Amino acid sequence: MGDPRLICVDPARVAEFWPFAGPLIRAAIERTGLSEFEDIEKQVLAGEQLLWLAWSEQIEAAATTHLSRNVCTLTACSGHQRERWLPLFGAIEQYAKNEGAKIMRIYGRKGWERVLDGYRAEYVILEKGL
Repeated sequence: MGDPRLICVDPARVAEFWPFAGPLIRAAIERTGLSEFEDIEKQVLAGEQLLWLAWSEQIEAAATTHLSRNVCTLTACSGHQRERWLPLFGAIEQYAKNEGAKIMRIYGRKGWERVLDGYRAEYVILEKGL
């Protein structure tokens, strides 16, 4: 299996790929509880968020992004063998920069801070069960 390459799925064709990528996005969301899968799914299928795939001979990872003003937010990301596809993240950052984003934001587990160069925890989400 060769190195994976990054594919930004054309929003006009995203419904073809969603049955395969959706479970990975669902897994990411369920691990954090920071979003609702149905909201992300609706936005991706409507073209309001982009679907990104790390692809070799199969989907190794899937991610979703939302571009708003000067912020590109990675709303979900999940896959297998992270060391194979993590270097592709730079291409998403370059896309965001090309589109005028000044900030790349990630919704996810704190562990992403350890594996992504140049990222720091800017805020925290505090929670209390009632």
